Amino acid sequence: MAARAAAPARRVLVPPVAGPLLRPAPGPVRTLAGAAMGTGWSVKLAGRPDLSDGLIRGTVQRALDRVIAQMSGWEAGSDLSRYNAAPPGTWHDLPEEFLLVLRTALRIAEVSEGAFDPTLGALVGLWGFGPPGPRPGLPDPEALAQSRHEAGWRRLRLDGSRLLQPGGLALDLSGIAKGFAVDLVAAELRQLGLASFLVEIGGELRGEGVKPDLSPWWVALETPPGAAGLPTTLVALHGLSVATSGEYRRFRDVGGTRLSHTLDPATGAPSAAGVLSASVVHGSCMEADGWATALAVLGPEAGLALAAREGLAARILHRQRDRVVETCTPALERLAD
Repeated sequence: MAARAAAPARRVLVPPVAGPLLRPAPGPVRTLAGAAMGTGWSVKLAGRPDLSDGLIRGTVQRALDRVIAQMSGWEAGSDLSRYNAAPPGTWHDLPEEFLLVLRTALRIAEVSEGAFDPTLGALVGLWGFGPPGPRPGLPDPEALAQSRHEAGWRRLRLDGSRLLQPGGLALDLSGIAKGFAVDLVAAELRQLGLASFLVEIGGELRGEGVKPDLSPWWVALETPPGAAGLPTTLVALHGLSVATSGEYRRFRDVGGTRLSHTLDPATGAPSAAGVLSASVVHGSCMEADGWATALAVLGPEAGLALAAREGLAARILHRQRDRVVETCTPALERLAD
């Protein structure tokens, strides 16, 4: 792993490409945008002028609506919300997509030794980052203690596609569902016959194919405010996704203290690891999203060590005294070779 205090102005990450690049039909790159999942989405696409904007927009919205109907904690009628409100001892049949996301979340939870935990819904709400929205001041200590006691990914019990509600357990998949939504939209666009596009939902991205001039879909890894002097890192998203988690993206200010929306399962409180941002480049946006959350909780040393062991292409920006330091895994450095 390499740490930098000073760095070149720009780093370019390019994945290996297998086989010839397929040039889409000549023509302008179209951009469509909308709102869903409490954030914005956009799709840039090349080729297939026969597919109308309305058809593509409707395809994207239907995919996002499926994710919301299954995994939103803000929709009272979603599968997730109904599970959270269910009485102890009840079993719940999960839709296939919900089950895929939950199984992935549990695998990341196990490998990260609980740094990623999909059962913090009650705690997220108490800290003002979930339904019903921001709350004044700090949570009640007794309520926090009770919610910490009822949380814990090891309490989840799956039997095939059925999930047991052990009592008081509240799922929160916000640290991985948005990445899954990116993957789902990409899959639906491929079903339409599109082979060249860039999908973005709330800062998580996936690119497929190339533009008509054979250039890739270039995106820059997010750099938070106050990180001047670090290199701009450009990634060619050719069959790749990138997700970023960090305290600067969503936070509350309580009494002059900034509270990150990323909670540390070990404490039940906003993470104090000092990570400004953790970015992961991966073949799956769902995986990138979940791993970025885990790395942000673990912090620069433990997070980068885990990312290196798992072969993840990751970058962590963290505070070190009065400066911001960038640390990258070998897998990310190899993309720059």
